[in-house]
Amino acid sequence: MNSWPWPNSYSFEDLTLTGNSLAGQGTSFVCPELKIAFDVAFGLPYLIGARDFFVSHCHMDHAGGIPYLVSQQNLMSLPQAHFYMPESMVDPLTRILSLWSEMEGHSYNYQFHGVKAGDWIPLKGPYGIRPFETIHRVPSLGYTLFKRTKHLKEFFKGKSRNDILQAKAQGIEIEDTQEIPWISFTGDTQIEFLDRDPWVKKSRLLILEVTYIGQDRGVEKAREWGHIHLHELLERLPELECEKLLLIHLSARHRSMELVEMLKRRLPEEWQSRVDVFPRDASEKDWARPK
Repeated sequence: MNSWPWPNSYSFEDLTLTGNSLAGQGTSFVCPELKIAFDVAFGLPYLIGARDFFVSHCHMDHAGGIPYLVSQQNLMSLPQAHFYMPESMVDPLTRILSLWSEMEGHSYNYQFHGVKAGDWIPLKGPYGIRPFETIHRVPSLGYTLFKRTKHLKEFFKGKSRNDILQAKAQGIEIEDTQEIPWISFTGDTQIEFLDRDPWVKKSRLLILEVTYIGQDRGVEKAREWGHIHLHELLERLPELECEKLLLIHLSARHRSMELVEMLKRRLPEEWQSRVDVFPRDASEKDWARPK
């Protein structure tokens, strides 16, 4: 039996990801610094403070908690929450929330947004979200957190401060803007999502589902259920340019340390320090590395 009272956390640069991920039972991650969440599992309490929720698909272990979170946030008189999801989810969920509001006897304050791959959702500061295509048994999306950085245009390098300020006063653009794919979250998907949107493979951190790792549930079974097998990932590692790869969504048939030990044996040397395994549930106190 799996317990969920305490989430685990993973830090990347100046951002923290707090959550849990166990295939078929629940996946959700919150980034408290930005008040955003990727998937909502069944509505765990640590998600209540988020303001923008990015939902990958409609399966209950990823989206079932939406009514609970909406109700709790309204009970606490929190600001309106925004939920971003595949367009096909908006109408059914709106009807579900309408019925639940009727049953609870009070109105809800929330906003659902249907999004598609390539859309841009601005966040606070230099950050924004862009959905990308994934491949699952139902309509699905992954989400990339981009960080926008600005640099002085090459033309103005070496110019005096007065020249630069004068150009700016004349309305001349003096900076180039670069969008860096900071963190990508796949949700549930087959491995071929890597062939769709090229920026995903360049993400600094790629949070990737790997549901199956053994022979008892091989590649064929993984593909049948719209998931990734470790064998498929290992074959495609050379394509990935990410600095870090965080594996999530392990089947309940396995412990995280089984995957860690398997990675020690099978990862190329240059990847040993680049792959981390997020604990599958709260009983595994520390996230694990292959070495």
